[in-house]
Formats: sequence, C-alpha cells, structure tokens
Amino acid sequence: MKRRQFITVIGGVAATWPFAAHAQQLTRLRQIGVLSLGRGDKSDASLKTLDAFVPALRELGYAEGKDVAFHRRFADGDADKLSELAQEFVAQRVDAIVALATPAVRAARKATSTVPIVGIGMADPVEDELASSLARPGGNVTGTTFLGPELLSKRLQLLKVIVPGLSRVVVLWHPRAYGERTMKGMLNEIESAAQSLGAKLQLVSADGPADLEGAFADLAKARADGLVLFPSPMLYSQYARIVPFAEKNRLPAIYAAREAVDLGGLVSYGVNLPDLSRATASYLARILKGAKPAELPIQQPTKFELVINLATARTLGLSIGRDFLLVADEVIE
Repeated sequence: MKRRQFITVIGGVAATWPFAAHAQQLTRLRQIGVLSLGRGDKSDASLKTLDAFVPALRELGYAEGKDVAFHRRFADGDADKLSELAQEFVAQRVDAIVALATPAVRAARKATSTVPIVGIGMADPVEDELASSLARPGGNVTGTTFLGPELLSKRLQLLKVIVPGLSRVVVLWHPRAYGERTMKGMLNEIESAAQSLGAKLQLVSADGPADLEGAFADLAKARADGLVLFPSPMLYSQYARIVPFAEKNRLPAIYAAREAVDLGGLVSYGVNLPDLSRATASYLARILKGAKPAELPIQQPTKFELVINLATARTLGLSIGRDFLLVADEVIE
C-alpha cells in the first residue's frame, strides 16, 4: 500500500472514531434499579403495579433489553433489606431508581442524593421529607402520590353504609409504613371520622409479614363489626393472606386497593395503582432524556375507584343497596 493511501485510510478511520463512540453511547442500555418492599411472586398484589410500568415505558420509546435494563430487587417486607438493596444500586452506578411506594423511596433517598429516584404511589412526599413541595420537589425524588392518608375517613364512611349498625371497628395498620408525621396524620384522620360516626376503634399493628399471624389473633378476639386496612406497601403485598382471614372470620373489610377485591375481599376505595404506575413511567422517560427530578412536579391522582365484590357481600349476609351499586366503578359478581 502506498504511503498516501495508508494515511488516507488511517485518517478515514480516525474520522469515524468520534461517530462510532457517539453511536455506542446512544445505544448503551440505561441501567434502572427497581426497588420494592414486596415479595415479587404471584402472591404479591403489588407486583401488578410494577408490571404495568414496563409496557408503559416501552410505549414512550424505551424498550426493556433494547434501550433499558431493569434490575428488580424485592425486600420481602424487610425495611432493613430495602436499605441494603438501595445501597447496592448506588454501588452499581445505575442511571435511575424506580421505587414502589414510600418505604422504597425513603431507602433509596437515604442511599443517594444524586441518582434520580422515581417514586410510584408515594403517600405524602412532603410530610415524609422526600420533597420540598409537590410543584418543585427540589431534590432527586419525583413521581406520583396516591393520596392515601386523605381517604381513610371516606373508607370508614363507606363501610358504615355497607354494614348496618357498624359500631366496633378494628384497624389493621403498619406503624412504620410511612414517616412519623404522615402516620400521625392518618391516625388523627380515622379517629376523627370514627368519632363523627359514633364508632369505636381498636388499632392492631403489624410491623412486618411475620407479625400478621399475631395480628390476626388480636383481630379475631376483637369481635368487631368491620375491618379497615390502612394503606401500607407491606400490607398491600400481603393481601393474599389478609383477604382469606377476613373471609374466614366473616369480617367485612374495606381495603385501599382493588387487588384485594379481585382476591375476594369485600370492597375497596382508592386510586388504581397499575394506572398510577403507567402514569409514573413518563417521569423516567423524561429523566432519561435529561430532565432533572428537582424540576418535575409530583403528580397527584384525580380519580379514585370504588370496587365491590357482590359474591363476598352475599357470603357475609350483607345486602348492598341499589344506590351504592350505582356509584360503584366496578361490581364483581
């Protein structure tokens, strides 16, 4: 090969290096950590929420295996394990963390103040000190909230309509589900609602899945007229255990999410969590395009669904009025 030809070839290769490097950068899989307090198997109701995220992101131009790689981690109800998993994501230098519900968001936020965190269905990100405000989060956390604390009084009112003469109510709650101020607000909300309805409350706590059997025993001893479940990612992941307990003990129960009614629970009132997950996918898409979480307003839901299982109502000997059925978003026969 002549010297001039050699120089031309080398020069041509050198000229393509920046473009090749740029193309490689564009096609690099973005590494996304997915963090959940749940179990991650078919018994975990929260898995439906996470499963809705991926196809929604694909519709926005980010396909799994082509544009993004998801690293899914589940803590099996262990808050301490959540923190360990979040720290592993940071060590692996993921591009972003998608966290299901407040406990996972808090663990991720504790592990990093720089990696973008997209929260699906947070309770109260301002009270839990995850964001400065909903309009301008100001840190590395953004996403959606499900307005859980604000709906407790409504759930108790609905249970009162369904169960004639409701006077004794047991409340199953997870004291560490959210931050201290959020939990205090939730307690104040339901206590005020119970007082206005003339109902007596008994609180039964469960700090983790291992505590549920003891909680079930306390709930059964209470001989209450109805059961209200506090919103909680841990309790949500355990609906497959809670719903059969309520059925066995003939205890009318109202839940925060429709997945319980799909499993045979009596009634639920709250946001559709898979829909909320799909809406949250747009946040990750915008971040992958260069947006900053600090400047992305946290979205609040505007629609809530009332779902009732008529077969369960009949089993419990409850007669559901026509007016109630007309306002229900879905009636499961």
